Amino acid sequence: CPSLPTKGAMMDNRFATALVIACVLSLISTIYMAASIGTDFWYEYHTLSPAENVSEAGRSIWEEFVSKDADEKTYTDALFRCNGTVGLWRRCITVPKNSHWYSPPETDMTTNCISFSLSDQFVEKYIEPGNHNSGTDLNRTYLWRLQFLLPFVSIGLMCFGALIGLCACACRSLYPAIATGVLHFLAGLCTLGLVGCYVAGIELLHKKLPLPEDVRGEFGWSFCLACVSAPLQFMAAALFIWAARTNRKEFTLLKAYRVA
Repeated sequence: CPSLPTKGAMMDNRFATALVIACVLSLISTIYMAASIGTDFWYEYHTLSPAENVSEAGRSIWEEFVSKDADEKTYTDALFRCNGTVGLWRRCITVPKNSHWYSPPETDMTTNCISFSLSDQFVEKYIEPGNHNSGTDLNRTYLWRLQFLLPFVSIGLMCFGALIGLCACACRSLYPAIATGVLHFLAGLCTLGLVGCYVAGIELLHKKLPLPEDVRGEFGWSFCLACVSAPLQFMAAALFIWAARTNRKEFTLLKAYRVA
């Protein structure tokens, strides 16, 4: 039948377009996810007068903040008072460059950051932050650990899916694209779980340590990147699975038609 090659070419173009779009979505979501993990603006605190706050307490605020012995309450109070930002790996505060007790408040500010160590990521959270005798808060402990692990699982699944996709290109077959789609779907679930864990953890923390009246907290652009990454992963997964399954169905029908 002379019309079969034309029909087959049209189907191939359709599947190829779906795969190209899926690959682009996958690449964008990976970039967004990597950027969100590596930046410090998951949650931001905005204080009305951070310079005055720091000058009143001297250098002790940020010296305690950057100390390795700083507990959750210590660095959270500093975040409240000094326009702090929190990421998955680092916490930062904005302070005057010269914050001596005898100096007037400065407008020349600098940002000091300190990284969460690996042990900090798995440390227990307490029912009363800063009070080691109050008992372990299991909800916040496991939410904190999950928000550290899930983004790496998500990126790992997408990278493994990309490797399977390259193998599929080498084999000139769409069948492995189903596995790629499933991996991207699981990655989307991990990213969605990360966002949920982070929001729940912040809400539980603020119930223990309420925001002062002159402090406003909001989710930052790093958090927004993770939120955008999840639907992109789901869309890429849907396109990969659709292209593979539809191509298999069309191939089966075409083969049956030729046999008939």
